[in-house]
Amino acid sequence: MTAQPHLRPRPGSIPTSPGVYRFRDEHGRVIYVGKAKNLRARLSSYFQDFAGLHPRTQTMVSTAADVDWTVVGTEVEALQLEYSWIKEYDPRFNVKYRDDKSYPYLAVTMNEEFPRVQVMRGAKRKGVRYFGPYGHAWAIRETVDLLLRVFPVRTCSAGVFRSARNSGRPCLLGYIGKCAAPCTGKVDAEEHRRLAEDFCSFMAGDTGRFIRALERSMRTAAEEQEYERAARIRDDIEALRTALEKQAVVLGDSTDCDVIAVAEDQLEAAVQVFYVRGGRIRGQRGWVVDKVEDVGTGGLVERFLARLYGEGTDAAAVPREVLVSAGPDDPEAVAAWLAERRGSRVDLRVPQRGDKKSLLETVAKNAEQALARHRTQRAGDLTTRSRALQEIQEALDLPEAPLRIECFDISNLMGEHVVASMVVFEDGLARKSEYRRFSVRGLSKGDREQNDVASMHEVVHRRFSRYLEESSKAGELATMGENTGGRDGEQGASRPGRFAYPPNLVVVDGGRPQVEAARRALDELGIDDVAVCGLAKRLEEVWLPDEEDPVILPRTGEGLYLLQRVRDEAHRFAIAYHRQKRAKALTGSVLDEVPGLGPSRRTALLKHFGSVRRLSEATVEQIAEVPGIGAGIAEAVHARLNGTEGRNDGG
Repeated sequence: MTAQPHLRPRPGSIPTSPGVYRFRDEHGRVIYVGKAKNLRARLSSYFQDFAGLHPRTQTMVSTAADVDWTVVGTEVEALQLEYSWIKEYDPRFNVKYRDDKSYPYLAVTMNEEFPRVQVMRGAKRKGVRYFGPYGHAWAIRETVDLLLRVFPVRTCSAGVFRSARNSGRPCLLGYIGKCAAPCTGKVDAEEHRRLAEDFCSFMAGDTGRFIRALERSMRTAAEEQEYERAARIRDDIEALRTALEKQAVVLGDSTDCDVIAVAEDQLEAAVQVFYVRGGRIRGQRGWVVDKVEDVGTGGLVERFLARLYGEGTDAAAVPREVLVSAGPDDPEAVAAWLAERRGSRVDLRVPQRGDKKSLLETVAKNAEQALARHRTQRAGDLTTRSRALQEIQEALDLPEAPLRIECFDISNLMGEHVVASMVVFEDGLARKSEYRRFSVRGLSKGDREQNDVASMHEVVHRRFSRYLEESSKAGELATMGENTGGRDGEQGASRPGRFAYPPNLVVVDGGRPQVEAARRALDELGIDDVAVCGLAKRLEEVWLPDEEDPVILPRTGEGLYLLQRVRDEAHRFAIAYHRQKRAKALTGSVLDEVPGLGPSRRTALLKHFGSVRRLSEATVEQIAEVPGIGAGIAEAVHARLNGTEGRNDGG
């Protein structure tokens, strides 16, 4: 894969102004749209060091046959034009956002003569006021049912409305007072529109004004001894308050903001938005992002804001404040663009403390859970798993699909407490009962990278040595069963050992050195029917033994997604074991040997002093000040720690 020589513009021909550029393929289709503060600097970066580009960017540049650009006056104009072109061309190499589900909105059709309140999904229509989105349609219907007591706006379809108009008889809601019945002329169009506008104002957060007005009317009715009317108004007030209670209060009454958080991995990201109006959460929505282009968190946030508040969005939908989990790449330009969309200043920031930071953390947890759910759904689909295994088979030129994959990862801290993990995926699903972990031994205090390679060799050698041993034992037992007529439950029918099953594919976390170490371990044992590959974290490259260049799997393919999941699970399992060993080493060793010092007291001492070293520097009196530690134990701890240090210093 190489860059197209004719693609690079002549030196000096690219302006240094802000602008937007387009890469096109040989058929003239736009395959990527980007913006830049300095077009010359940005475009030159694609051609100066092709080998250093991210694989996704390499694929884009090698696919492109032409590049052009448009100069604009400001960075804000560049942001606007980039969004417009992405929306127009839908380039294949740009980030793809898609809703993680279809969200319902509460909509008021203010573009009709007699506005209607209804549930709507899909694309937004001009002239319609939207509130939400809501997690469930039934939540909208509950809210509407409560509010129709006070704001009896029509909810019927156009057909029902025409039928009632022709017959002169209202529907049931008209009879029970939950519709003003404009179809029969009980109210005219102007009065009904005022009801709809009040409904929208209440939903937009102007709640106190209506409740206070109803309370005044209730007191007036009571003073005039119209108790039935006062009771009806009281019930109306209760209905409004019940509707408000269904929306959680999270911030001050005057706060209007959107809270946006991103959770991501190498291939995908999940974005969650909480809509806060009048201090209350009015709705929630989520997107899943395919990271087709090489983009960081700031770039994801910037592109998402452009999508969320881009063309077709009402100015009223842009709040006074936008809280994000990470700042966009160009915060000043984005803030200026948002202010232009809204018509007034918009505060774009990452909250650092207080209630807003707490709310952002909640949104971030929702984003993480959404990404985990998406992974689970994707992994749980049989067709998808089969396609992933087939893609791996074809990419690595395997004789059969790798139905059993084992992945190894090494974890250490500066060469200390070196451990390894082995995770097993069968038919694309984790088989946790087959997971194993190793304590790596026999390493020198040398170079960390060399130790990683040596550790990988040792662990793979140990795993497959056990495989050969247990396979041999299983063969002997099977022969004994045949000779002695063994029955179920006897030796001849005993269960194979933990390492008796060989994988089709061994995956190691690392590049070519780790792959070659694993292959060397297998060769030493005479095993030649197990394939080996490595997955490097930085560029998600797949390395094979004896190959100079890595295999690049499609970034959006299921094969790479499965390999990444296997690698990440091995990394998680190794880190968990490494932390466990570190914690044991910290709380163990010398303190384990102090008589009368149990786990609770050891924990109390380490929590108070922070480390064994600081504890060893403390006096007997200082140790005895810790709750639960008496003078006798304090003396024993002090003597043991200082005695150990003395032996080390002397030896």
